[in-house]
Amino acid sequence: MSHNTHPVFLKAPLAMALSLAMAAAAQAGTERVIDVSLPLGPDSQQGIGVLKFGEELERLSEGRLSIDPHYDNALGAEREVVEGMGFGIVDAGISSTGPMGGFVDEFLLFDLPYIFENHDHAYAFLDSEHGEHLAQLAEEGMNVKILAWMENGFRHNTNSVRELNHPDDLRGINHRTQESRVQVDTWEALGANATPMAWTEVYTALQQGVMDSQENPLPTIYDVNFYEVQDYLNMTQHVYSPAPLMMGLDLFNSFSEEDQAIILEAAQLALPVQREASQELEQRYLVQLAELGMTVTEPELDPFREAVQPVIEKWAPTVGEDLVEAAINFEY
Repeated sequence: MSHNTHPVFLKAPLAMALSLAMAAAAQAGTERVIDVSLPLGPDSQQGIGVLKFGEELERLSEGRLSIDPHYDNALGAEREVVEGMGFGIVDAGISSTGPMGGFVDEFLLFDLPYIFENHDHAYAFLDSEHGEHLAQLAEEGMNVKILAWMENGFRHNTNSVRELNHPDDLRGINHRTQESRVQVDTWEALGANATPMAWTEVYTALQQGVMDSQENPLPTIYDVNFYEVQDYLNMTQHVYSPAPLMMGLDLFNSFSEEDQAIILEAAQLALPVQREASQELEQRYLVQLAELGMTVTEPELDPFREAVQPVIEKWAPTVGEDLVEAAINFEY
């Protein structure tokens, strides 16, 4: 059987498929295609990282292990995919950390505003013992194995009302947040009227003027054409979003030690490629979004940092005071 065709068992009923998959994976030397879920498409910062992972996996395993990527949430929304990996229904996937805070409080760290100053700060923290500790908590609380701390990037505000030069400029603006209490608190502290809303409804809400404002990394803002319904891009850089590449823990543990080592090595080889691509896309889309007619503003960030201090103080006990402090003050 060639390594890029599906084994017959994937067409069998799910329970049967799972037990066969586990059995097949348990025998080193058996060929295995790993289904991988992605929220965005193949040209995104996520796609570039996952495809590099697949390439290295095939090379290191001499064709025995390969991936089948499923783009644009085809296997379910991020929360369902994270749950699916834990239950053994989804093999592997990349997800923002947003839904993970619902399972493990410590992951709310990545919802907190102005924790990381720049990419180097975030990478150094995630690649340290703190990243390992969070990965351990994911194994215990979600039954998933974090293979590599890939990224979505820093999040920025867009709106259709005005430039943001100061938090006061957010007053009276109806802002959409992800379904996270931390994010609602953050945007209310900055002066906006914050409303949590499912991702699938956001574009229409902005188009119809039900919402004025949203926030996302630049590649996502470009990818979903927010420039069609938003006039202002404000480089608020308020949150750093990792996008961990993960595998169901039971599936990972079913591989031989040799294959586990290959999977981890492939992920580590893909990591710098993914992060570099993410930063390059950020620069490219900043230029392209301006060319598409968005007014780009780079506000002084100190007043924003100051305005959200109460949010960090409120949530630090939930996330863990030590973890929050370690992140903010991490030497890099």
